[in-house]
Amino acid sequence: MRITAVTCVKNEGPFLLEWVAFNRLLGVTDFLFYSNDCDDGTDRLLDALAPFGVVHLPNPAEGRNYQMEALKDAAHQGVVKDADWVWIADVDEFLNIHVGDHTIPALIAACGDPQAISVTFQFFANDGVERFEDRPVIAQFTRSHNPDLWCAESAIEVKTLIRKDFPLQYYGAHRPFFRSRLDKKNHPSWTDGSGRRVPHKFLVAANPRRIRKFPATGARDFATLNHYALRSLDSYLVKNDRGDVNRENRAFDDTYWRERNDPAWKDISIHRYLPRLEQALAKMKADPVIGALHDEAVRLHRAKRDALLAQPAYAEMQAHLKSLPPYPPGELELMRELGLVA
Repeated sequence: MRITAVTCVKNEGPFLLEWVAFNRLLGVTDFLFYSNDCDDGTDRLLDALAPFGVVHLPNPAEGRNYQMEALKDAAHQGVVKDADWVWIADVDEFLNIHVGDHTIPALIAACGDPQAISVTFQFFANDGVERFEDRPVIAQFTRSHNPDLWCAESAIEVKTLIRKDFPLQYYGAHRPFFRSRLDKKNHPSWTDGSGRRVPHKFLVAANPRRIRKFPATGARDFATLNHYALRSLDSYLVKNDRGDVNRENRAFDDTYWRERNDPAWKDISIHRYLPRLEQALAKMKADPVIGALHDEAVRLHRAKRDALLAQPAYAEMQAHLKSLPPYPPGELELMRELGLVA
């Protein structure tokens, strides 16, 4: 089975080896990376990863919606056109498969080999981790929100695996789309991460408020999408400086932080991959070129953090984020209203 992962990156150098190695453990055979104006060596490291199935292209976007323009281009690339399945995700997202041998083929089999599988996010908190460490992200962050409820939302976003015969109109970042006039008998077979049919309104994109999400309860029996959107506080500051790789003028403010820094639930199920992941990383870093480029990306990441903290605005941001309570917006206020906290 040929599985191609597609993603966009900007200044993600320290995290590339883990994401490529992890996805190869899942059964991903090929990668299509689009990079945007990197200054931390991300582009050079991606070029060096060609022996690991990586195709690296500069993002062709001419407008402001970098990811959607890249995905439009990706549909015409051989590494995507020749794939049996396409997996569109970001490098802070890790597909945690709970069935069989914990690979994508096992997930596909458990879901009954549909034409699309949408796997629900679980947002992992910073949980007080301040310093960036050059070791697997999946080992460092173990706490998340209650899986069935994120902030006040019972519907949580997804990312989607897409089979080659899906009746595609275009790829979206979270789900594919087919023509609205497609005859009902030709609608694709499409499941959630428990092998259940996705809700009809989600299938046909009939609800703009939930065009990329549906209720999370019961949706992760076979797989969860672990999203490490915050990582360490150091890396979050660098992320703020970088901006959103996917679209222009998006700020990662304290609301973004508070929404995702809910440590109510502990989940270490993804640690099943750690022994093999660490072996794969050691092998990749043993390559003199790849190892040196990774080390340089780590050095530049730390140097960027130091340069940012020398600026009063970022020093203030760091202090402010450290002082925030570990609750999503609204929860602390409700607890005070109910008299549960002083």
